[in-house]
Amino acid sequence: MKLIVGLGNPGSEYRGTRHNVGFEVVDEVARRWDVRFQSAPADAVLAKSPGVPGEREAALLVKPLTFMNRSGLAVGALQRYYRVALFDLLVVTEDVNLPLGRLRARSRGSAGGHNGLRSVIELLGTEQFSRLRIGVGRGDRRHRLAGRVLARFDSGERPEMDNAVGRAAEAVDLFLDSGIEPVMNRFNEHATASDADETGEGTDS
Repeated sequence: MKLIVGLGNPGSEYRGTRHNVGFEVVDEVARRWDVRFQSAPADAVLAKSPGVPGEREAALLVKPLTFMNRSGLAVGALQRYYRVALFDLLVVTEDVNLPLGRLRARSRGSAGGHNGLRSVIELLGTEQFSRLRIGVGRGDRRHRLAGRVLARFDSGERPEMDNAVGRAAEAVDLFLDSGIEPVMNRFNEHATASDADETGEGTDS
């Protein structure tokens, strides 16, 4: 069983904001799989793919309902409930320190200043799980970061973001088939050392 978690905030007021790109990705994956979200044995909703015998194991798509800063409560509960190995967990989230639309996959690492990842790390007790970040751009550095992540995309940004969400959904499928290394090799091709420095995760994977 693999666990794919998109981070975000529940509620219509947060729909379409930069902070909710993780939700958008798992929504897109669910659409492609033709599965629906339902209640979960934690404060979250989940959609399940039954898998294909001999080809792909079953997978769960998850959207925590705990709000971003407490994401780990749902992730930890579901990881334990379904007995998911840490190497079978992928957390998908936005990153203001990556340029708009850029993807960055890692097999482990620090929270890099992201409160949702920080909560997941705290509740799992480890940084040894895969994550996929989608760049949403920092914007004007004179403005408060909290306002930036809770803002919606400009009309000129939305097409590029939709493209990034689609590529992230492809990355999820690749993770399910082959693990995180092929995802890193394919989707990190345009990343630079400065990207890693900005996210605070260093250069090792």
